[in-house]
Amino acid sequence: MTPTADPGSRSRTGGRSSGTATTVETGTVRTNDVETYYERRGEGPPIVFVHGMAMSTAEWEPQATALAGEFTTVAYDVRGHGRTGGSDRGTYDVELYASDLDALLTGLGVEKPVLCGLSMGGCIAQVYAATRPENVSGLVLADTFSAGPLPLKGRLLFANLRLFGLLDRVVRYTTLNRLQTWIGNRLAPGVAGDGVTTQRLMEVAPTIPHAEFRKIARSVADFPASDVDASRITAPTLILYGEHAPAVLREVHARLAEQLGSADTEVVVVPDAGHASNVDNAAFFTDAVRAFARSVHGGD
Repeated sequence: MTPTADPGSRSRTGGRSSGTATTVETGTVRTNDVETYYERRGEGPPIVFVHGMAMSTAEWEPQATALAGEFTTVAYDVRGHGRTGGSDRGTYDVELYASDLDALLTGLGVEKPVLCGLSMGGCIAQVYAATRPENVSGLVLADTFSAGPLPLKGRLLFANLRLFGLLDRVVRYTTLNRLQTWIGNRLAPGVAGDGVTTQRLMEVAPTIPHAEFRKIARSVADFPASDVDASRITAPTLILYGEHAPAVLREVHARLAEQLGSADTEVVVVPDAGHASNVDNAAFFTDAVRAFARSVHGGD
């Protein structure tokens, strides 16, 4: 059951800064029981970016800035991450994250955006678009996962997430990620893409406490067993994934495209990219999102 936002929790605080060519509005919106941090740029039809596990709004800075000349771009820190921080809830799930997103969009007055989610963010975008199809103009799902039974390698991948959550108590997730990136790129060159930049983005974000990281890791690991029905997604959908993604994730993206039976779906492989294709090949990724958003919003 999807938690509902507190009708009395629409308060919003924020400010504007223009240290760069693009003016950035920053602030927080009350979403259920947390204050969710957001960054808003530009004017025009809205694109909302949802980051991956253990990341923050910083992951989307190249896209949010580049597209702000034509669109309103919104990026935010998912519950437990970045400047949003965590809560006293014992567990998290993607349905809760989607409820937070709904409260955020309502609080900001954002209507019918293109949702762009990567990895964990793609899971959140799927749940939001499946449970609130009338609220979404388009969907970009990047380097993400699908719900449903997994092959052995897929089950091992998500078991690894659970292990990350447990090991974080003794070895922080940033160190574990650096080690996994090093191993991954030696076993399958390119699979981790630009691991240096991804690692830096993870390390510059506010540190996630162990209790929060464990809840986050578990919520993502539980996603394949969730009851989200992708066939309920009606918005046009663009699926993006890096050409060096592991075979099991390429299979997952193919299955996701099949599940989106009622949506106009296009699958695009991002060249020279691994799991974080928006970081690994930012220019290609940004151009793909721009073209898709124009087509959805009726631009040229």
